[in-house]
Amino acid sequence: MTDIWFRTGEATVLAAEGQVTDAMPEVVIGSVRGPVGQAFASMMGQVKGHTRMFVVRDLNQAVRPATMMTTKVTIKNMAYAELLGGVVQAAMGDAIVDCLVEDILPRDQADELCMIITVWLDPRCVDDENLDRKDLYRTNYEATKLAISRAMTGKPTVDELIANRKTVKHYALDGVIDY
Repeated sequence: MTDIWFRTGEATVLAAEGQVTDAMPEVVIGSVRGPVGQAFASMMGQVKGHTRMFVVRDLNQAVRPATMMTTKVTIKNMAYAELLGGVVQAAMGDAIVDCLVEDILPRDQADELCMIITVWLDPRCVDDENLDRKDLYRTNYEATKLAISRAMTGKPTVDELIANRKTVKHYALDGVIDY
């Protein structure tokens, strides 16, 4: 049995210039017997426009720890669903397996843990004639791996947050507030 009950992490990896492939996953990791496991099981039903699916690397290759993904944006068409359940899902699956390879996630607890990841996929990707699927893969792979790593290491720490309180501000606050 694991002592990992509820860990959270997030990351943002920016797209290459001219792309709208920014990735911003948020992850919660915990025991299948705890609150994360309960939330995971509760997500087995569907919510209109916010499809929930297991993270798989390919057909018949569901990752361990079992991971449920859902989008932060309402799905309005098949093109969006195909990007989400294709390139994005595959990138996340590869990142999760690599977290096992690199001991970011404990291999010996892979069947005792589960994860839920909320995914940002910019709706503009669907209509972008120059969409770089390699960049979409890269940003989601890197961001997923970083979010998991931060969850497992407790980053940023409370001390880091306090130390950078007046030096780091949300990008949406530019011109709104000065520190």
